[in-house]
Amino acid sequence: MPRYTQLVEQLPSTVPFVGPETQERNSGKQFRTRLGANESIFGPSPRAMAAMAQAGTECWKYGDPENHDLKQALAAHCNVGPENIVIGEGIDGLLGLLVRLMVGEGDKVVTSLGAYPTFNFHVSGFGGELITVPYVDDAEDPQSLLDAAIKSQAKLIYFSNPDNPMGSWHDAATVQSLIDDVPDGSLLCLDEAYGEFAPDGVLPEIDVNDERVIRMRTFSKAYGMAGVRIGYAIAHESLATAFNKVRNHFGVNKIGQAGAIAALADSEWLEHVKSEVALAKTRISDIAIENGLNPLPSATNFVTVDCGAGAEFAQALVKELGYLGVFVRMPFVAPQNRCMRISAGMPEDLDILEECLPKALKSVRDNLS
Repeated sequence: MPRYTQLVEQLPSTVPFVGPETQERNSGKQFRTRLGANESIFGPSPRAMAAMAQAGTECWKYGDPENHDLKQALAAHCNVGPENIVIGEGIDGLLGLLVRLMVGEGDKVVTSLGAYPTFNFHVSGFGGELITVPYVDDAEDPQSLLDAAIKSQAKLIYFSNPDNPMGSWHDAATVQSLIDDVPDGSLLCLDEAYGEFAPDGVLPEIDVNDERVIRMRTFSKAYGMAGVRIGYAIAHESLATAFNKVRNHFGVNKIGQAGAIAALADSEWLEHVKSEVALAKTRISDIAIENGLNPLPSATNFVTVDCGAGAEFAQALVKELGYLGVFVRMPFVAPQNRCMRISAGMPEDLDILEECLPKALKSVRDNLS
């Protein structure tokens, strides 16, 4: 038998999410519409698709292990130096590397209870001790995170803005205050995966001289490239350089690098996607209201809908929608698990949602009455 480490022996054999593909295999049928993973159904920029197609003809080559051209493009886009950029296999890959750099067995890590679970998965995988604080009014609470970090002398603090799974957000001044108050010996991981969808005044200015924060962004959401796995971090040079100690130097593929560079240059497509997402969120909210549900304000590419009747009801509704062919998800932790989360979709996808939601609600209410 393989001689696993004691830590690995104690970990469950699981993954943070049950993907739609797994659900389709288990049910034996495909979903009619896919509105649960916060992907961009509007797709990548046509320029990005052309660049990836061209790069595909050279996929016999390894991708540049330095990610040089993409780093240069991102540095110009973010107005920082290329030495401040780290490229990785999506934010998930970067989170794993950051935790590997920062967290040993028993080290304290602070996050919000119910925040993005992949981060927790990495912390547990390296033996860290998670300390969680509750959401306040369906939003992560910066002061609670700070208080917990100070009390526990945490090495790492995770905070997303805008937030997944609730779609909530804090303004730039609040986030900057959080950064300024990070205690000595702690590092703030600021997840800005949904930053392109945020209103003006939400993302604070980037200061790469501030060693207290690392900011993470992605091409998976607004740029429509979730399947390519391209994320990036912005950090002080010393931290960015440290990633070279542990990263998979050939992990970011050649096709993805080419696509990301082209996507970054196509600002018109990005604005188009943001416009389509705004229209879709309005329609999702309207559909929810028409069915007696409460859509929450959102600064992301999804709408979290308060089902108004507790976790059992929300779970049954998500399951019934899946049975009718509509893939959606829900938050995992109370009290947010009274909700379900619906990603922006094409008009035809939302037609299916509009058709199926009242049927699902009736079925759930009849079964639970």
